[in-house]
Amino acid sequence: MNRAARLLTLALVGATLAGCGAGAAIRAARSMREQAQPAATPAAAARTDRDVAYGTDKAQRIDVYVPAGAANAPVILMVHGGGWRRGDKAMQGVVANKAAHFLPRGYVFVSVETRLVPDADPLEQARDVARALAFVQQNAARWNIDPARAVLMGHSAGAHLVALLGADQSIATSLGAQPWRGTIPIDSGAYDIARIMTNRHFGLYDTAFGKDPAAWHAASPIERVRGAPAPMLLICSTTRPDDSCGQARAFAARLASAGARAEVLPQALSHLDINTQLGLPGAYTDAVDAFLASLGLP
Repeated sequence: MNRAARLLTLALVGATLAGCGAGAAIRAARSMREQAQPAATPAAAARTDRDVAYGTDKAQRIDVYVPAGAANAPVILMVHGGGWRRGDKAMQGVVANKAAHFLPRGYVFVSVETRLVPDADPLEQARDVARALAFVQQNAARWNIDPARAVLMGHSAGAHLVALLGADQSIATSLGAQPWRGTIPIDSGAYDIARIMTNRHFGLYDTAFGKDPAAWHAASPIERVRGAPAPMLLICSTTRPDDSCGQARAFAARLASAGARAEVLPQALSHLDINTQLGLPGAYTDAVDAFLASLGLP
C-alpha cells in the first residue's frame, strides 16, 4: 500500500471513530494528510536519534528527541494510533506539539514504532512497547535519562497498548522493563475488548482482535488489572459515538478497586484533535502537566 492510501485509511479510521459522514471524512483526510507528514526536528531538541533498533524486526524502532542539558531526565514514550494496523512514529500529529512542549520542560521524548497487524496481534504489539521501554531504560545513560522516571503515553490503538501494560505491569517487567511512574492513554475506545466484540462494533476491531474469545480477554485492559498499577490518566473524547469516556470511567473504577489511582480527563475534542492538540497552550495541556507534577515530574 502506498503512502497516499495509508493516509486515507488513517483518515477513515479517525472519521469512523468520530462518527463522521463522507464530507467530514474528506475533511479528516485533509487534516490527516497534514498530521501524517514526517515531523520536523523540534527546535528544542539538541539531539535526535532516529530509527534506533530495540528489536530484530525492522518495525521495532524508536525515535529519540533529547533536550539541551538533559541530566537524569524524565522520559515520555509515545505510541501512535492507527487501528493496530497503520500509523507511523514519525507523524507530525504524533510528535510535533508534544515534543515542542515537553522537551523544554526537561523531558526526553521517545516515539515508538511496533509491529502491526497482521504481523503482530495487539497483545504482541503491547509486548513491543514493553521491549521499547526496557531498551530505553537499559540504555538510559545514552540519552541522560533517569530510567525510574518514565511515563507511557499512547493515542487510540496506542492508548490501548499502554493501558494494557499499565493494567498488568508484569507483561512489561517479564521483558526486562522496570516500573514506570504513570500511564496516559489518549482516547482509547478499547478497554473492554470482550464486551466490544460481543456487541455492535466497528469493523477495525474484527481485523485487530479476530474471532477467538480467549484473545479478546487476554488483550482487554479491564480484565488484566493485576497488583497495584501505576497512576493512570485516562483522556477521552466526549464527541465519539462509541462513548470512549464511559469506557474510561468503567476502567478507572476497575483500577480503583485494585487500589490504583486513576483519573478520567474528558475533552470536547475530536478523536484526531485530542492527539494533535496535546502540547498546545491551554487547559487540556495544563491538566496533563498537573498529573505529571503529581507524580513528581516536571
